[in-house]
Formats: sequence, structure tokens, C-alpha cells
Amino acid sequence: MSFALAMLVALAIDAVIGWPDALFRRVGHPVTWIGRLISLADTHLNPVEHGGKTRAFGVVVLVLLLFLVGALTWAVQSLLPDSGLGTVVLGVLAWPLVATRSMAEHVRAVAQPLSAGDIDAARRAVAMIVGRDPSHLDEAGIARAGLESLAENTSDGIIAPLFWGALAGLPGIALYKAINTADSMIGHRTARYESFGWASARLDDLVNWIPARLTAGLFAIASLNPGQAIRVIGTDARHHRSPNAGYPEAAMAAALNVRLSGPRSYGDGIRDEPWVNGSAPDPSPGSLNQGLGLFWRSICLAALLLAIAGLL
Repeated sequence: MSFALAMLVALAIDAVIGWPDALFRRVGHPVTWIGRLISLADTHLNPVEHGGKTRAFGVVVLVLLLFLVGALTWAVQSLLPDSGLGTVVLGVLAWPLVATRSMAEHVRAVAQPLSAGDIDAARRAVAMIVGRDPSHLDEAGIARAGLESLAENTSDGIIAPLFWGALAGLPGIALYKAINTADSMIGHRTARYESFGWASARLDDLVNWIPARLTAGLFAIASLNPGQAIRVIGTDARHHRSPNAGYPEAAMAAALNVRLSGPRSYGDGIRDEPWVNGSAPDPSPGSLNQGLGLFWRSICLAALLLAIAGLL
């Protein structure tokens, strides 16, 4: 089987139909199945009374989760024929683990009311894709939040799963999603999760290192002005609060000639983050549509890379 061509199949199916609501209502989604396991472990293995031992419990939970996901997906993959049919079936199995269409739809749901001047509806829509408090965001803040989410989640939700799937097939893409889901649920720097989610957060940083920079490269090429993107990546990406998210964000900021990141409000207060491409103007509602255009051009480039890798 060609893992790269299987990921191309998964990407094509997801880009066309996403994960239909009717299917979600009937069977759920693999990420929600993984999430239930993590939630169960959080409830029973992360009580306050464990105190300083929570890091060890978090490591054990992560190891057991990855063993379960890896063993199950390896067993399934081993049953597939080593043929073109096996490649297609593998792509179908990997399809739910790519989030291309849903990412575009969530950003479009922010762009439409924002362009129409409906700030309240835009705030509600952007709250679905960011962790910050949207209640006081103005037009530029909403656009900035949407673009940052688009940049980061292009890496986490699309390029990284495809990358690991192209390398290791169904176990590769499923293990990545398990790590990423664990990080999103328990990898927070809060009193409850700083120790328990330590292993998940650190491993997520590691497995996203290459995909984040690959995503930045795709944005840079798709921008038609790679020199500018590379300059902003070189000066600003490393100052981002995340060791990885700064790269695709910097590339997108340069491609659209807007500034991103900067101070933002969370539940625990204001965080004074540095700007990315700080000399550029704030994004406008139209910047979200421009960002979606950049997103789809980058996805086409990723598809081309998968096709080339599969044929080689």
C-alpha cells in the first residue's frame, strides 16, 4: 500500500463532504471516542489528593492511550490487502481524522456575520474555534482570532495528521490525533492540568515540530511572496507563546500583510503576547476570506506533495 496516496484519498473525501452531521449523530467521531477515554482518565486518575504524583499518572494515561490506539489501528491496517484497493480502504479509514472541510466551515461562519457587521454573531462563531474570551473582541480582534485559529489548525488538524499518516499509515495518523486530543483536553497550564497534562503537552510539541514548519512553508509558497513570509517567520515565529504555532501564524500574517497574536483575554486575565508581523495593519473582515483562499491553495499544494510522494 502507499500510505501517501491513502492520505490523499482521505484528504479528498474530507475536502468534499467533511464528516456529515447525520453520521456524527449516528456513530459519533473517532476524536470524540478518544476524548471519552481521556475524560474518564481525568476523572479517576487526576483528583486533587494525588498532589505531586499527578505527572506520573499523566504519563501512564498517555502511554496506555497510545498503546490502545496504536495496537487497534495496527491490527486493522494489517488486515488490509497490499494493493490499490487496500490503499483506498486505508484512505477511507483515515478520512475522519482529517479536518479540512470543518476548519473552512468554522472560519467561514465567522467571516460571514463579520462582513455583514453582525459583531455579536461573529463573536459567537469565533468562540467555537478559540480559547480566549470573545466577549470584548472588536472587529479586528475577531478577524485576528479567526486567522490565528485557521493558521494553527491547518497545521494541527490537517497537515500534521497527513504527515504522520503518510509516514506510518493508519497507526501514524491515529496516534497523532490521540496525542493532539490529549493535549487539547489536559495539556493546559492550569492548577489542575499543569502536572497531569505535562507529558501530553510536551509530546504534542514534539510531533508538531515538523508539520508546523511544513505548514508555514506551504503558506509561504501559496502566498506568491515567499520571501516576505520567510522574513517574518525568521523574525517573529520564535517569539510566539507556542514553540510551533508561531510558524504558520507568521507565514499567514506575512501572506495577508496583517498583524496577528498580540495581547488577548482569557478566563484568568489578560496575556500580553508579542505581535506577529507587528508593523502591518490589523486584519479586516475581508482578511478572513483572503485567509481561506490561502488555506485552500495550501491544501492543493499538500495534495500535490502527497501525490508525488505516493507515485515515487
